[in-house]
Amino acid sequence: MGRGKIEIKKIENSTNRQVTYSKRRSGIMKKANELTVLCDAEVSLLMFSSTHKLSEFCSESTNQKKIFDRYQQMTGINLWSAQYEKMQNTFNHLSQINRNLRREIKQRMGEELDGLDFSELRGLEQNLEEALKIVRGRKYHVIGTQTETYKKKVKNSEETNKNLLRDLVNIEMKDEHQVYGYIDDDPNSYEGGLALANGGSSMYEFRVQPSQPNLHGMGYGLHDLRLA
Repeated sequence: MGRGKIEIKKIENSTNRQVTYSKRRSGIMKKANELTVLCDAEVSLLMFSSTHKLSEFCSESTNQKKIFDRYQQMTGINLWSAQYEKMQNTFNHLSQINRNLRREIKQRMGEELDGLDFSELRGLEQNLEEALKIVRGRKYHVIGTQTETYKKKVKNSEETNKNLLRDLVNIEMKDEHQVYGYIDDDPNSYEGGLALANGGSSMYEFRVQPSQPNLHGMGYGLHDLRLA
């Protein structure tokens, strides 16, 4: 049995419409490529789906721009005139805005004031006063922020200094409670035992070396040197 004839009308179901578009797009792309190969034709094809997705085909021997240029030459229709005119109008508008801004900047700097009447000068003065208030407010805000930051840094430095002084005092107090004694070479000697008997918690050995060569070899007993 042959295929049934399909009624050509818009497919209401969006899913079915998209499936049909995809199939027929592939078919027309295939036909365009066949025309290019079999007939040595220059073919350009542009398609936009209902979801605004672009699909295009162009023969390998040319490109879309060349196709459009040939189309304009043969039909006499300028495809770009409307777009060029729109771009030119946009450029003129932006140029005018740029000139106005430059003139306003110069007037705020005290230049090009000859053409201004009293109301325009008064408006310019008010604008400058408002701008000056904003600048001053920002300046005072920055000063206040920097001042607070410096205060915090000074406070942190003072705290650090206090902690260091407290640690130093604690170290000095510990040193005052330590007892020093003289220890002879023999740890069981009388002097070593005497130092420990006096309650010495830490023992340090001191050896006194005379600076004169003729005094070398001279020793000092506990009765000569004692540190407590």
